[in-house]
Amino acid sequence: MSHTERPQGAGRPTEGPDSVQQTRPTGTGRPGSTGAVRRFRFTVVEGPQPGQSKDSNADTFSIGSHGLNDFVIEEPTVSRFHCEVKVDHDGARLRDLDSRNGTVLDGVHVRDAYLRSGSILRLGRVSVRFDFSPETNRLLISDRPTFGELVGSSPVTRASFALMERAAASDATVLLEGETGTGKSRAAFAIHQASARASGPFLTVDCGAIPGNLLESELFGHEKGAFTGAIQRRVGAFEEADGGTIFLDEIGELPAELQPKLLRVLENKEIRRLGANGYQPVNVRVIAATHRDLRAEVNAARFRSDLFFRLAVVRIIIPALRERPEDIPLIAERILTAFGAGPEQLAALSTPEFIAQLQHAAWPGNVRELRNHLERCLVFQDAMPPDADEVSSQAVLRSLVDPKQPYAEARRRALEVFEREYLDALLKLHGGKVSQAATAADMDRVYLYRLLRRHRLRT
Repeated sequence: MSHTERPQGAGRPTEGPDSVQQTRPTGTGRPGSTGAVRRFRFTVVEGPQPGQSKDSNADTFSIGSHGLNDFVIEEPTVSRFHCEVKVDHDGARLRDLDSRNGTVLDGVHVRDAYLRSGSILRLGRVSVRFDFSPETNRLLISDRPTFGELVGSSPVTRASFALMERAAASDATVLLEGETGTGKSRAAFAIHQASARASGPFLTVDCGAIPGNLLESELFGHEKGAFTGAIQRRVGAFEEADGGTIFLDEIGELPAELQPKLLRVLENKEIRRLGANGYQPVNVRVIAATHRDLRAEVNAARFRSDLFFRLAVVRIIIPALRERPEDIPLIAERILTAFGAGPEQLAALSTPEFIAQLQHAAWPGNVRELRNHLERCLVFQDAMPPDADEVSSQAVLRSLVDPKQPYAEARRRALEVFEREYLDALLKLHGGKVSQAATAADMDRVYLYRLLRRHRLRT
């Protein structure tokens, strides 16, 4: 259901236009350090407007027919959100976004692959060429290792903190995306606390936990007699959050029949209770979160594209724990301190060996799973380090049997866990000798190096 918190903070905000129109930090804002990633370019070689090109300006770049993409290609066989490229120290990683016609890389259908300069992508009837640029894109990174209750010193985490800081300085709608357990609700509350609405209410509605026939009343309220059992008027979450922030958790589970009603609220800033004749204005900042990729949901016609457009004014990705193992010491210390661990327990659970075991585990449940594991260590295992094989095997099992995930996402995550475990065991078997391991696994040595870097098993 929902709950209200009224933290101390700044005064009640005034209404104004959304001031953040991008999902990545640019221009002025809170001072922070910067990082750099390689710039790249896509050029149309076959299809509408051949020769048209677009350079990347951040670490991620999406292609599709929807206006929110970095490279918009209006062609019937190109999906609204067709594919995405993310560049980091490993290279440029391509991911198909469950497009209708798939993504073909140099003649091969792929869902997830690395690109090289000169690679040709075929998206429906359109072909585009990928090329690296000698230039780089500068990325803003927060100079603080904390944001609210969130902690992390890794570049990917501090980049997300920089976006949260900018989001907090505006009144724009925010969409938080990330796997289960990454801390999306804590991020939402931290943005609220750092905003001009901090003195107003913070209300949470879990769209995945409330039956569809009750969710409309939960969000918008109802009048007496609106339906059987409505014995009195009920104020909905949007009215209750007036002057503050409403956090719509698991927005990807919002029933199709409610999506146009939420869209109207976002566009007109007014609600209508069930059974009411007129609309009532509301002054509410909306932050939404989902474990799904809503772009893929839009492609599958399960989520309205216009609603996604309104929600993703500021889109922030909360990275999975396996993508930032260097954050684990800080996170573990924060968790153990919150649990009231004594000096001896903190010492036992902070040894290099123990931390290395934690960093090695896959953690498909992310920070939530890490928190539960550390609590078990304190309560049941007398603060002894866990068995790494047991942690890994339990993680694999949980990732394979989570029915709340879409099949494609569950399969991708399970393959990532398998890949990491296999590579780690392969390296150990061959004493860390990559060439020998590549030969034994019948893999190209360069490709093995790339996989090892991706999983941070080798620098």
